[in-house]
Amino acid sequence: MKKSAAGTGPVIIKKYANRRLYNTETSSYITLDHLAAMTREGRDFKVVDAKSEEDITHNVLTQIIMEEEQRGQTMLPVNFLRQLIALYGDSMQAMVPGYLEASMESFRRNQQQFKSAVEGAFANSPFAEMAKRNMEIFEAATQAFKQGNPGAPGAPGAAPAAPSAAPAAEGDDVSALKAELARLQDKIEKLAK
Repeated sequence: MKKSAAGTGPVIIKKYANRRLYNTETSSYITLDHLAAMTREGRDFKVVDAKSEEDITHNVLTQIIMEEEQRGQTMLPVNFLRQLIALYGDSMQAMVPGYLEASMESFRRNQQQFKSAVEGAFANSPFAEMAKRNMEIFEAATQAFKQGNPGAPGAPGAAPAAPSAAPAAEGDDVSALKAELARLQDKIEKLAK
């Protein structure tokens, strides 16, 4: 978590006995899906028990993960879960949270580097603008899919997506595409080393 509203610290979410969540910033009741969206946006929040004022953020975040896992697109493999459970009570248990945090931070950095490398591979090529538009469309579609946006491309009632590029002409365009593909393949091989 990094962002918060105008430097005022984390947004306080109160959880009541009836399991309802109250966002003190917006003065409205919210759901776990709202908290998941806030997490994806980088919004910092703290969930407290409305009666005891106990910090229950960890429990609520775990509950969000459980709900995401139950929706069918699991990220946590069974073997990983078994290994994690086996570490409870183990002498190494205290080291696991720091290790997992460092691993996730490394994964996030690698993900950003890969994205930058792919974007850089298309720079200064005749396909740079097309690649940029396609990446924007892909990211918008991914966000829409994650949020269940009914206006997402391909969703019922959604406007048809505009074609991303005109069909390529024969001859020189095909040769240029092959050359660009070979250049990209070389860059990917260099990144893998």
